[in-house]
Amino acid sequence: MNTITVKAYAKINLGLNVCGRYPNGYHEVKMIMQTVGIYDELKVEKIPEGILLTTDSGELPADENNLVYKAAKLMKENYPIKEGVRIHLTKNIPIAAGMAGGSTDAAATLKAMNELFDLKIPREELMEKSVTIGADVPYCVLGGTALAEGIGEKLTVLPPAPSCYVLVAKPDINVSTKYVYEHLDAEGVKHHPDIDGMRASIEAGDLSGIISRLENVLEVVTVPAHPVIDLIKQRMLALGADGSLMSGSGPTVFGLFTDKEKAEKAFEAAKAENLAKHLFLTTLI
Repeated sequence: MNTITVKAYAKINLGLNVCGRYPNGYHEVKMIMQTVGIYDELKVEKIPEGILLTTDSGELPADENNLVYKAAKLMKENYPIKEGVRIHLTKNIPIAAGMAGGSTDAAATLKAMNELFDLKIPREELMEKSVTIGADVPYCVLGGTALAEGIGEKLTVLPPAPSCYVLVAKPDINVSTKYVYEHLDAEGVKHHPDIDGMRASIEAGDLSGIISRLENVLEVVTVPAHPVIDLIKQRMLALGADGSLMSGSGPTVFGLFTDKEKAEKAFEAAKAENLAKHLFLTTLI
């Protein structure tokens, strides 16, 4: 095998809590991560030497500042890979959206090179090494439904969340994760999401219990800075979503629908209204 093409799936946070801050400045989080059916595509090809990265996105660097490049470098430095790789990244996941677009591209690179070079590295080992690239990368290697703790690298696999339809809207703004965490008063947060209750609902297959516990503590920073996020949330609920939430540090908002027809009508209405620059109707993966 000389070429492999893989999909890199986005994530949303069904619940995101910040429990405190470590002495090194990192925040201690507790969150429920969930893969959704929006994905980038990576074509990875063997070449004689080096790492060559290209992308169809004009917004992304195609050098060592890209997490895909860092992932390829990590593989070449840690494992017996004599050849180089050419990687072409086709972007579909919005950039700076709170959906782990860069992290999932890095995770897909690790998995693709593992397969392309027949390295047979266990998934757990890839997850362990990948945290040096970014805190969300181990989860993206894992995928599915998971509880993430620590800085996001301590992962507990959960049963698949009950199936539903997901309307995803990313407004035409970018939000810096660094800015959001720097402006979060972790000690002063008055209300914390019920992550334990969310986990119990997932384990019980109780979709209504999940929807009733949708909460993201980072909204206290991002929403006042970008009120459009709350406007999109309220519009999704008005269009029939059973629940709506900001993903990650934002600005992406998602709505969960139990009814397919209602979800499709909401998607068409959101498109007609130009509710957001990027709109997707998808499912949980």
